[in-house]
Amino acid sequence: MITARIPEECGPYLRVGTCSWKFDSWKGLLYESGKRYRPQDYLRDYAKHLNSVEVDQWFWSLFPEKVRLPDVRTVRQYAESVPDDFVFTVKAPNALTLTHFYSKQPAVYAASAGAPNSHFLDAALLESFLERLAPLGRKLGPIMLQFEYLNRTKMPSRDMFLERFQAFISRAPREFRYAVETRNPNYLSPPFFRALKDCGCGHVYIEGYYMPPIGGIFDRFAPDTADFSIIRLHGGDRQQIEQDTGEVWDRLISPKPESVRAAARIVRANARRRILTYVNVNNHLEGSAPLTIQRLFEALADEKSC
Repeated sequence: MITARIPEECGPYLRVGTCSWKFDSWKGLLYESGKRYRPQDYLRDYAKHLNSVEVDQWFWSLFPEKVRLPDVRTVRQYAESVPDDFVFTVKAPNALTLTHFYSKQPAVYAASAGAPNSHFLDAALLESFLERLAPLGRKLGPIMLQFEYLNRTKMPSRDMFLERFQAFISRAPREFRYAVETRNPNYLSPPFFRALKDCGCGHVYIEGYYMPPIGGIFDRFAPDTADFSIIRLHGGDRQQIEQDTGEVWDRLISPKPESVRAAARIVRANARRRILTYVNVNNHLEGSAPLTIQRLFEALADEKSC
């Protein structure tokens, strides 16, 4: 089980969790060894150890016949499985953030491959999505808007993207918090971060997916956006690490200490400025998200304070 704990000085300014939670191979790390788990049982035990989790299952929403939004019964089940002080960070539907359908669609959807997506940055669709999340209540944390690499065919320029995004977010319900993740390193710039600040949006640091290391982004830009930020420790080659682990996520097979140390450094710097940091850890970073979290806590404890 995870034994290290968040340093007291960081406590008010840090929430740590994993990306998804239904992994039988986490028994002995977050879950009880020998216990038989039903899918709905994992989250209850998970919340005994960590105070946040990332939900990405509702991201996969864009299909030619319709946009698929969350089942309210599932949302309610998640809310009822965790204590009142638990927080979900949720990826918004890709129907909102894709300019076009994926170019490599499954064969059954091949006719729509590469076609324009009419739901891109649709404020009405965002409202419908948020209505489905109502059972989470105060347990709902930031909504993450993940944008793919936008080449000039999909989006002529960074400035046009920011113009369209600002128009969209100005129509978004104001009682929610939003954060932006770009997969285009060329977008990272003072104008990009100023735009997020003007919109009241947080920045999502993504470690992996061909983006610059998060420590380098922090050192270069010291992003000053909303009063929170999100670090997603994802890693690089998914297929390789899935092959190497056999998708059994109970050990570290590809240690990335520099990524863990960079996350700890950002958390400490944010805490000094009273900025809340959410750290969402994926199995694909090192081979086991719970063990990476243990290493993050140890890295934070190495410092006398945040």
